[in-house]
Amino acid sequence: MRRALALATALTLIAGAASAEAWTKYVDGANGTAWSYDGDYSYKDKATGRLVIMQAISKPEAKLGPSAPGKPDGVGSIVALDCAKKNLIMLGSYKPSAPLAINEAWRSETPKKAEGADNAALMAAVCPHIDHVPVK
Repeated sequence: MRRALALATALTLIAGAASAEAWTKYVDGANGTAWSYDGDYSYKDKATGRLVIMQAISKPEAKLGPSAPGKPDGVGSIVALDCAKKNLIMLGSYKPSAPLAINEAWRSETPKKAEGADNAALMAAVCPHIDHVPVK
């Protein structure tokens, strides 16, 4: 019985840690907004070598995020970055009224050039970590 209780406790702690959010702001936006990425979600896609990132917007005055999908203040997206070619593929987006739906065929999508100051800031913040994230 003690082993079962210990195992259940350990699994609960592991599950809690896996769903943790570690948001890091990478750029300020217009009108008091800011963009952050979740370092706990980040991984390198085994099939493509792309760095997959969850990013979210926040606006403290409006009590908005950054938060993950399913949270009442969560607004963001999942992107796959090619750090060498400076392009990205959108996997999906989310907001309180629309849950995250990942495009299962994202690996066959045509990448878009990562243009704009916000995308440049994202790449500058996350690409140096590409060799330090899990491969999935």
